[in-house]
Amino acid sequence: MYEKESISVTHLNKIFNTASGQIMALQDISLSIGEGEFFCIVGPSGCGKTTLLRILAGLDDASSGTINIKSTNINRPVNSMVFQEQSIFPWMTVLDNVSYGLHMRGIPKKERYEIARHYIEMIGLSKFTHAYPSQLSGGMKQRVSVARAFANDPEILLMDEPFGALDEQNRILLQQELLRIWEEARKTTVFITHSIDEALCLGDRIMVMSANPGVVKTIIINDLPRPRNISEIRTSLQYNQLFQSIWFILRDEVINSKSKASSI
Repeated sequence: MYEKESISVTHLNKIFNTASGQIMALQDISLSIGEGEFFCIVGPSGCGKTTLLRILAGLDDASSGTINIKSTNINRPVNSMVFQEQSIFPWMTVLDNVSYGLHMRGIPKKERYEIARHYIEMIGLSKFTHAYPSQLSGGMKQRVSVARAFANDPEILLMDEPFGALDEQNRILLQQELLRIWEEARKTTVFITHSIDEALCLGDRIMVMSANPGVVKTIIINDLPRPRNISEIRTSLQYNQLFQSIWFILRDEVINSKSKASSI
């Protein structure tokens, strides 16, 4: 599907040492993500989705295995991460929050503000450029987080259920905004979600992970046409067929995760 590879993971394992012994969080994970691909990961709670993302981000170490992230420009950061929790600075304006990564990279003020304003406009917050987080809703704060990640111009974008805490209306709005920004930038994106619907709306491929320990159960190609209108694709037969095929795979893993948790 993709001519160039952006991320390569080979036989990755992650073991946590606890007071009651070792816990295998990730087992023999191997995958390849193409340059410019929107790659979604779904799986039951506790399957290691976030752990895998943190390892890709360099926030945690693998116990064994290899990860290769190809960098095409030494002047750009390797990754930017958007967390589920609100992570913008309360003492900074929207403009300064969005331009923060550029500031840390030493980009001159005029240039970084021009870049930040571009993405602030794209997320529909131009009227709030000089507002502080206390003056924003939860959905608006997450828009700022997304804009900051794109403005920093990373090689890859890592997103850990960034819309999981939002109400349905804001979630749909932000999904559509994310699609619009991604269509322009075509950043290699790894997106964690519990929602099959969200994965289908956003992703090019969807990796389904098993219950703990997390392994790659299957990877499904999502060939819903782009550009996508979320309200329209949900009514298509193709969407419903893909949804059912993923759910049948994921359902057994959710049941397994619950049975494992009850036996502990």
